[in-house]
Amino acid sequence: MSMQDANAVRMSLILRLIGLVLSAGIATATVVLGVQQGMALQLVILTGLATLAVAAWVWRFLALQFIPRENLSLNEDVPLAEELRSGWKNHRYAIIGLGILATLFAILSVTVNGFFNIYTIISAAILLAILVLTFKFSRYMAQYRSSFIGLMVLAGLFSVGSMTVEGFASGGNVKSMLVFAAFLGLACVGQTLVALLGGLDLSVPFVIGSANVGLAYLLSLGVPSYLAFAIILIAGGLVGLLNGVLSFKLQGQALIVTLGVGFAIAGITQIATILGSQYAGSLFGAVPEWLSNMAAMNGTTLGMKFPAVILIWIIVSIIVILALRYSVYGRYLYALGVNRTSASRVDISERRYWYGVHVISGAFAAFTGALLLGWSGGGFIGIGDPYLFMTIAAVVVGGTSLLGGVGGYGFTVIGVLVLQVLTSFLVGIGLSFEWQQFIFGLLILPMVALYARSPHIRTQI
Repeated sequence: MSMQDANAVRMSLILRLIGLVLSAGIATATVVLGVQQGMALQLVILTGLATLAVAAWVWRFLALQFIPRENLSLNEDVPLAEELRSGWKNHRYAIIGLGILATLFAILSVTVNGFFNIYTIISAAILLAILVLTFKFSRYMAQYRSSFIGLMVLAGLFSVGSMTVEGFASGGNVKSMLVFAAFLGLACVGQTLVALLGGLDLSVPFVIGSANVGLAYLLSLGVPSYLAFAIILIAGGLVGLLNGVLSFKLQGQALIVTLGVGFAIAGITQIATILGSQYAGSLFGAVPEWLSNMAAMNGTTLGMKFPAVILIWIIVSIIVILALRYSVYGRYLYALGVNRTSASRVDISERRYWYGVHVISGAFAAFTGALLLGWSGGGFIGIGDPYLFMTIAAVVVGGTSLLGGVGGYGFTVIGVLVLQVLTSFLVGIGLSFEWQQFIFGLLILPMVALYARSPHIRTQI
């Protein structure tokens, strides 16, 4: 046996021994925790064995990335160090991601009272198993890779939440998650379309807040509710048109332009509606019953006990997904996102589509703000603030490329559900808003590394 083969065998044995020790330690800790918490002996033994098996499997998945394949280990021309570097290069994102999850679990166990228990260990094992399966099989689903990864992450989060948070899978909590997901999903319609053209609309949260306060103000003036609602939608579309015109003329500064327009609109709204008000940014008054029924948690739809906003989101999602996939508008939008120069040569108007997606974005942001008035019962200019980060995060987590031409609203729907289930889980275990933002950031980074980079960047001009 050559020195090369001896090194490979030794490395394999060392890594397997380390894995065995770590797996046994994790299983032992699980058994000890189960006994301390008074679980039945049979359940303790079963949980310990299951944890041992999952831990050993996950470690084997990691370790095999660094053990040379059989055909390579017999090749004396390939140094062992080079094979190890190749394993790291090919699988670094999976390894880094699992390392981050392990570190996060340790931090939460130390900082959150009661977090480290038998149920969270089982949940972590389930989540790791789902992630490993995701990384293992996503390579065979190139066309739908992002949706597959998103659905697997969603299934893992919901399973973990159901096991660790009391009432997580109850009908009331599921309805609550769907309502908040509907608000976010509607706000993401325009953001997704803008992203498909390679842009971002940073005015979305400001339009949401302005629409929320503006509708409350119009209602307080005695404007009929349906007319006031229509005025707000039209105003949102006009703000989107302003965004489109300015950002198209200043392509290199499009993000700053939309952000500046958003700040200006929020400021004008406050000046026009609440100047001198003792509530500084808030308006209170009677909200029409039809609007409350449409968005409030206790609303009903066709006699069923859920608010109409959920059904509205479902219908809008179907329409947008089908339009992007099968309509001429959708095909031209993707063509512009992939390569603007090529699209212009077949007479696709970049200007018209750029204006159009921003108008849609403004209108849907205003629509979301108006619906939020029915949910909250009062106008608040800051109600849209969380949507600045969340709309972008949903688009990225879903798999739509921020460089344009790749993705779609169906992917965004998955991203919205992932974020909402994750938010509900984090709230359920008692994490503060700051911790939630931190974890969202950790989620976005590997998602961007996995699939949010456009394969068409070399064709962009």
